[in-house]
Amino acid sequence: MNKIWLIIQREYFSRVKKKSFLVMTFLVPVLSIGMMALVIYLVAKQDDLGDKKKVEVVDENGMFKNKLKNSGSIEYSYSNENYTNAKAGLPKSGYDYLLYVPASVTGVQLFSEKKASALTIQNIQSALSDIAQSQRLLSAGIDTAILAKAQKPITLEAKQITETGEKDAQTYVAYFIGFISAFLIYMSLFIYGAQVMRGVIEEKVSRIVEVIISSVKPFQLMLGKIIGIGLVGLTQFILWIALSLVLSLGAGTLMVSKTAGNMTEQMAKSQGATSAQMAQVSASQVQESGMGKIMKAIESIPITYTILCFLFYFLTGYMLYSAIFAMVGSAVDNETETQQFMLPITLPLVFTFVISVNFIINNPDSSLSIWLSMIPFTSPIAMMMRIPFGVPAWQLATSMLLMILGFLFTTWVAARVYRVGILMYGKKASYRELAKWFMYKE
Repeated sequence: MNKIWLIIQREYFSRVKKKSFLVMTFLVPVLSIGMMALVIYLVAKQDDLGDKKKVEVVDENGMFKNKLKNSGSIEYSYSNENYTNAKAGLPKSGYDYLLYVPASVTGVQLFSEKKASALTIQNIQSALSDIAQSQRLLSAGIDTAILAKAQKPITLEAKQITETGEKDAQTYVAYFIGFISAFLIYMSLFIYGAQVMRGVIEEKVSRIVEVIISSVKPFQLMLGKIIGIGLVGLTQFILWIALSLVLSLGAGTLMVSKTAGNMTEQMAKSQGATSAQMAQVSASQVQESGMGKIMKAIESIPITYTILCFLFYFLTGYMLYSAIFAMVGSAVDNETETQQFMLPITLPLVFTFVISVNFIINNPDSSLSIWLSMIPFTSPIAMMMRIPFGVPAWQLATSMLLMILGFLFTTWVAARVYRVGILMYGKKASYRELAKWFMYKE
């Protein structure tokens, strides 16, 4: 046991002390949250940040005359010129687009020197359709105001009945948590499993392993390497989660404060409130805002339960797959030769992730979802996709038990191949060779 512990320490500290580990650990949360904030900002401000497109309108029917409203991205100008002349003069007119509406209002065309963006086409088409629809309704004697009121959408609030009463279902939050958890496990199994395989190959090729094997058993070396690298990954994940929570809470608090400030400013402008009244923004107003709802939704998540389940499936899934990766690393002399073994290893992961984001996330209690969350090779991803939606205790316990038994069995099988393969050089491995190595007696 002491020898395994020494190997674990070597693998762990040799990686944790690297500058790349420290940089990635502290940089990834900052970059991830910063990137999400930037994407949200750009989407919200796309009309203001983009260049305003100038559209010259030639309306032979007259239906749209002075009715197309300017927006942050499009500015309309109406022309009395002939369509042919306007089209010919477009390159020198200073306009980006020429919108031609025939007298029959069929075959409407948009001309430009460069290809029009999909968003511009969609916005112009939507504006034309709304105006045309209103005109047709008015022509038929239908009051558009009454029709718009009748077509007002119904807001559906999803509620969940529990033993303690009803509560908000927070379905979209469950979607987000399930997807992020499954994605992190999916990526980590590839990243850290590949690190184990690469480390085994490097030691084998450099012949360092021959010296190490003289002091420790192959199984001890493999187990120490797997646990050591696994602890590196666990450390990195814990730091990522902690830093992400701190940054998210800080950003959330800032946004709530800004929302409250905007509310007080609006109240002062509309009601002529004093500075004292401006300072007294009720908590209910902030909670009713979009940011307040987001914070409330986050608070409803069983964070401790979710994190503990995530750590369990990360560790057991990593132990299972890294044992297989270590076995492959011991059987080859370079990374190029690993390709023939990679497809069977990675196929369950890829298949489960694709099925999870397309089926399990929408059908968490289906028979397929339950079975995939029980099979050790697929359960780390499938179960983490189901957990935010609620999993019966017996299913979770069964899945965890099978996961433990699965990685113990896989580690035993991998160790039997590893003990032979790690000392084999110059012989191209095949599945038949791996089977022979497994059957060798000590």
